[in-house]
Amino acid sequence: MLVTCRQMQEIEASAFAEGVSAAELMEQAGSGIAKVVQQFFPVPGTLILYLGSGNNAGDALVAARHLQKVGWQILARLSGEPERMKALPLKHWQHLGSTIEPLQSPPRTISQQPCVLLDGLLGIGSAGPLRSPLKSLAAEMNALRLDVGALTIAMDIPSGLDGDTGKPQEDAVIADITTTVAYVKKGLLADEAINHVGRLALIPLPDLAPYADTVSDSAQLLTPAYLSPFLPRRPFDFHKGQAGRVGILAGSPGYFGAAELACRGALRAGAGLVTLIVKAEAYDTLAKRMPAEVMVRSVEDYRDVLDLPWNALAIGPGLGFTHEAEYLEVIQKAHVPVVIDADALTALACQKGSFLANCTAPRLLTPHPGEMARLRPNTTALPRRKQAENWAAENPAHTLLLKGARTIIATQGHATLFNSTGHPGMATGGMGDVLTGVSAALLGQGIPLPHSAGLAAWLCGRAAELHARNQAPESTLPSDVIDHLGKAWRELALTTSVY
Repeated sequence: MLVTCRQMQEIEASAFAEGVSAAELMEQAGSGIAKVVQQFFPVPGTLILYLGSGNNAGDALVAARHLQKVGWQILARLSGEPERMKALPLKHWQHLGSTIEPLQSPPRTISQQPCVLLDGLLGIGSAGPLRSPLKSLAAEMNALRLDVGALTIAMDIPSGLDGDTGKPQEDAVIADITTTVAYVKKGLLADEAINHVGRLALIPLPDLAPYADTVSDSAQLLTPAYLSPFLPRRPFDFHKGQAGRVGILAGSPGYFGAAELACRGALRAGAGLVTLIVKAEAYDTLAKRMPAEVMVRSVEDYRDVLDLPWNALAIGPGLGFTHEAEYLEVIQKAHVPVVIDADALTALACQKGSFLANCTAPRLLTPHPGEMARLRPNTTALPRRKQAENWAAENPAHTLLLKGARTIIATQGHATLFNSTGHPGMATGGMGDVLTGVSAALLGQGIPLPHSAGLAAWLCGRAAELHARNQAPESTLPSDVIDHLGKAWRELALTTSVY
């Protein structure tokens, strides 16, 4: 559920009027922020609090109290005298302030790494341009990201970002992670906000749930709490035939890697039987490089797969266009869910009329922005959410997964989904092939299209985060994502506290 800043304030006011404790909510929010810090930075380092006078400062101080107990060094940059703080943050400052080293100027060196900046300058009640001294403190945080390699965590919204529109003011905080409290504010998902929001983590406040029934935007941020109920739970006598027979039409001379990545992704996502369908000219090479668990089948005509017993198909990675008439017919006539990606999307974009309307089962399309522009060239000026939802309205039986820094999944009659996981190191060739294989494996296990797409996006993004935990994100390869899918799946299956 997405809320405006005013709606969030009304929800809080209604809760306080009914006796919900503001102090307890601050405790829950601060505790959640501390958990996010520990999730992404398991080794304690230096935490620098940037504190305004509002309740965001209180959330930051609660988080600092929890982190101090596990070894974090706590420093602080204040926007004014502590006595100017509101009552609740002032209380926390008085309790903790003697153990925090206040800084009169920005640090030049950090001895205990990692260095994390906690943005507690402004909350959802702020609007308009940043004013001094908050403006200079926000600019200082942005400079420290570059000068000493600091990473910034914003609380609720990055200071200087409009929580409703996503428009950043001059010197608005650039966050690596934004921990939004209770509900996602609409502006955080706006296209122009992405580079200021970074990785988005939702900290639930269950005590506010009874007061949010008037909010009309049903869009969802993908979180473990939302996704874990859709993971398949296998009975003890489960066998491979029940885990899904997945056929993958991929690979052609010069593009063999795409087929391998898709197949390996499907294996790691739990598919019972994975078969790569290839033409004779690609068979020898691909049969040699496939994992031992993948069956490779040569066909004279891709349409031959229509007579085989699949639970799901994936079509497109590295497939080429020599035989597009054949695989386009498979897309249209296959009686099982189909993931359509890469070259199959390009071929599909050239078709006239309502090609997908004649499909015999649901289809999941997974375009990147360039492929989306080919599918719908007249919508490229629209916000990404609008592009995806317009496509879903025109193709009511199918699902669109629009890839990007904040992947969007749209299906008519279903809440629009926004993925939260991942990092910029995933901007490398082959990531989409892995996503295709994972999506097909989940579809083959009987999970509905929107939830399969959501699970696949979250799992791939989280796997990339796990790989980058102890090294630069830029080093993350698609094969690394595959190797960490099991850990991401385990996190999702065993806990709802991972953000």
